[in-house]
Amino acid sequence: MIEDIQKSLEVLKRGGVILLPTDTHWSLGCDATNGEAVDRLLKIKKREPGKRLLLLMENPALLDRYVAEVPEIAWDLAEISTTPLTMVFSNPRNLPDILTASDGTIGIRFTREDFSKELIQRFRRPVLASSANFSGGKSPSVFLDVDDNIRTVVDYIVEFRQDDLTPAVSSSIIRLGSGGRIDIIRE
Repeated sequence: MIEDIQKSLEVLKRGGVILLPTDTHWSLGCDATNGEAVDRLLKIKKREPGKRLLLLMENPALLDRYVAEVPEIAWDLAEISTTPLTMVFSNPRNLPDILTASDGTIGIRFTREDFSKELIQRFRRPVLASSANFSGGKSPSVFLDVDDNIRTVVDYIVEFRQDDLTPAVSSSIIRLGSGGRIDIIRE
């Protein structure tokens, strides 16, 4: 795993795109603070900007850095959630405009999966993670489900967990609003 992390860090730091395991599906990942890297990832997926994207983070303490107003409930949810939970926030900040959805939101999930958590800790920035499929296609449940056409265009493919055949589970998605309002998008 350590060699995978080192190689992934090198690619992320130079604005590349990696194929990595996460706490849900196999994903394409790039430096979420690099607009050119985000644009390239979207082109690989054949996905138009304006749809909500997801940042993977490992430390809820960094949330204030990327969201202008964090509802109090977000801190509790980040701490007590035992399954993957994507929280949708309004008013992202300190991120390239291309990351913001047309409705002014961004999705954030705090990963507990070994590889992605260690990678993000060492990278010290959030990673844009988007399922490793073409836009509108099925998210890859295991590495073997990743389309060969995607594998050939990324800058690095993580070897860790490629042989893991445990089917992926999608995250729950909630939107957090003012006054502690929670809207369930996907259970």
